[in-house]
Amino acid sequence: MKRDFLTFLLFLGLAAALWLGHALQSVRNTRVPVLVSYTGLPGTIGLEDQGLPDTVMIEVRDAGKRLNQYMHEPLRLTIDLRSYIHGEKGTIHIPSDALRRSISNLLQGTSSLIEAHPDELVCGYFTEQEKTVAIVWAGKAEPAEEYQLVGQPSLSLSQIHLYGKAAMLDKIQAIETEAAELTRLTDTTATRVALRLPAGIRAEKDSVTVTVIAERYTEKKMIVPLHVTGVPEGYHIRLFPREVEVSVRTGLHHFEKVEPADVRAVCVYTPERADKLDVELHYTKPYITSAWAYPATVEFVLEQ
Repeated sequence: MKRDFLTFLLFLGLAAALWLGHALQSVRNTRVPVLVSYTGLPGTIGLEDQGLPDTVMIEVRDAGKRLNQYMHEPLRLTIDLRSYIHGEKGTIHIPSDALRRSISNLLQGTSSLIEAHPDELVCGYFTEQEKTVAIVWAGKAEPAEEYQLVGQPSLSLSQIHLYGKAAMLDKIQAIETEAAELTRLTDTTATRVALRLPAGIRAEKDSVTVTVIAERYTEKKMIVPLHVTGVPEGYHIRLFPREVEVSVRTGLHHFEKVEPADVRAVCVYTPERADKLDVELHYTKPYITSAWAYPATVEFVLEQ
């Protein structure tokens, strides 16, 4: 019984191999896709709603082996539209003979093009208005624990050219990115993010690259002198103490750059404060992300 079963499997395998060989060598017709892309379309030219197809289905006659190749490696056709644009408004018309000739040039010599669907390409076009607007990062970037972001996320483009009808463009002041979330960042990260384009509006690009820099942070302590503002004319104020210890948070790569001059400690005198003044810290260096003073309040004496 086992021998009979093995013999059956052997003959079944031989039959399948013979059938496959015959199928690969036999000539027949089949339908395969042609992927179509377009170049030469000016930025200010828009296409009517139906647009131009990105796929043309063709019927081809050839041996099964070649047809199988077309199925697994689709043909790609690029059409230059520059010669089809005449004036501010009109119709793009790629006739059947021109389309068939372009597709036939992609086929192997043994292949015959039987038909194409659609057999011609027709689409209306019109001139659009143009407007340049800012791109706004609408995502979220968060560092990992014990890390901090260095500056704000930066975009590969700060502005973008939009194309569309004037009434629609007038309503657009800026274009936002998709709300991508970049979390637990520990290094420089660059990510491609799509733009939120309103329906009926085209742009020179549909995405931008956002770059976020994250680095491990540390703290640096410094002694900083106190300054006073708001003292009435003719008066002098004495502070106790006259200096404060300031701790700043900065990235490891910038630790050596941080100096006492980078932070200004200020007390603002107001008549309502009878005993102590708050210490305010001011800093503008991008590598300092936060700072705090000790003590946070100081005593004072107002002298005339």
